[in-house]
Amino acid sequence: MADSLRRLINNETCRILQEKLENWYKDYHINSCDQNLTRCCEIMELNSMIQGQLFTILNKTSQEGGHYAGVDTIKSRLLPWLGTCFSSHTCGSSSHLQESREKDRWMKELACTRDQEIHQLEKELSSTRLQLSFVQQDLAEAQVALEDTKAKSATTLLAAEDEIVQLKAELKASRVKEECALKNLDRMSDYEQQLQTLKDEIAILGAQKSLLQNRLALSRSPSPRSIRSRSPSPLPKRSSSPGRARLTNASRHARLVERFSDIYAQERLDAQSLLRSYVDDLEMVQRIIYTAVVESFRAAKMAFRQFKMRVRKTLSLSYSGPESLEDMAMDYIVRQEDLYDVQASVCEVIRAMNINPKISFPPETDFIMISGLIRELCRVAFSMQTLDPPLDISFGTDGELFSEYKYRRSYDSEFTAPLVAYHVWPALMEEDTVLVKGEAVTRRGAVWSQRGRSRSRSRSRSRSCSLRPLSPSAGHSRHLRSRSRSSSPLRSGSPRI
Repeated sequence: MADSLRRLINNETCRILQEKLENWYKDYHINSCDQNLTRCCEIMELNSMIQGQLFTILNKTSQEGGHYAGVDTIKSRLLPWLGTCFSSHTCGSSSHLQESREKDRWMKELACTRDQEIHQLEKELSSTRLQLSFVQQDLAEAQVALEDTKAKSATTLLAAEDEIVQLKAELKASRVKEECALKNLDRMSDYEQQLQTLKDEIAILGAQKSLLQNRLALSRSPSPRSIRSRSPSPLPKRSSSPGRARLTNASRHARLVERFSDIYAQERLDAQSLLRSYVDDLEMVQRIIYTAVVESFRAAKMAFRQFKMRVRKTLSLSYSGPESLEDMAMDYIVRQEDLYDVQASVCEVIRAMNINPKISFPPETDFIMISGLIRELCRVAFSMQTLDPPLDISFGTDGELFSEYKYRRSYDSEFTAPLVAYHVWPALMEEDTVLVKGEAVTRRGAVWSQRGRSRSRSRSRSRSCSLRPLSPSAGHSRHLRSRSRSSSPLRSGSPRI
């Protein structure tokens, strides 16, 4: 009996019955009538199971007491309860049987529906298998087509490679033709320049011819003494024909500006590459080149002033023509630019660079290695002084306010820095107008660090510059005096220089 009671407790049927009763009580007003009846039937089934187990325990308990033990309790409590509940129990059993029949019928319907669904799924599976076979067939056809396409593309690729080779050959031939055309164009430009030079010389010769004709007419007129006796002598009329310097000013101006830009783009980079093989600091290399440009223009301007003073002094000894002495001197300098002693200016520039405290150089080398760049700069600077107005470079100092009008920033500059750390290339100026922009480096705090450096090392090098060629003072003076003496019979006109 104890085992039966333990099994009843372990089954937890009573606890489940209590939980179902509580849940039914909570949801009674929410559920429909069918739902409430279903809950009631479930609870009755559980109750009948508990009653069956209790009757089993009751039977075993009564057997343990003997034949007459518990008779009074059964008579007084069990028999009256059975009498009153027999009819209700019978009704419950019949409803249970009806519910089981409905359940069996529902199960049959469910099985029939399941069989129909299985049959439908089998049909869909067969159709899917059929579609899969079609897809596999299409895939095989596509693979065959892909193989054909690969073969055709390989053939097309070979043809394209042949066409590319042919196009490369045509491109090479066209480039050769283009180079020939450019050479012809350069020749044409040279021919045009020569033609323009010839035209300028023809104009100058025409002006000189008209001047000689005027002089010849004046020589055939009455003597000056008779004219003085009759009326006061008029002043000599100034010739209106322009000289060579004025006629070629525009063409020389354009050529020199272009040459200055070419030096920045070519010779400067070559000199920078040469200096980098000896100096690791790019800033120092750029400072050396900038100092060479500044000193070259300074030396060339000084040489031009001295050359011009010698020419004026020599021409003034025998000049009495109608043209101004300034124009005659400038025409002579333009014609005789080859007499400029450029080697003396190069040596002067190198001496100035050797004592410049802002630049330094390894002791085993010398600034003479960039003499080619300095020579070209001196030639260009000297020729720029013959223009009207002359061209010059801008004045720049470290720490000045950066000017977008004069300079452009280098690639390694700090574009937010307002001050110039150092200059890479000066700007080309015509009075107050910038013709070619220079280049400068802007960095924050770099100016003060440069000022703190000690560059007091002086240099005494370039002994090779001590072998200077003959100074132009003696050669030029003798040349001008000989030309002046040869023109002395035409003392009334201008000397032919």
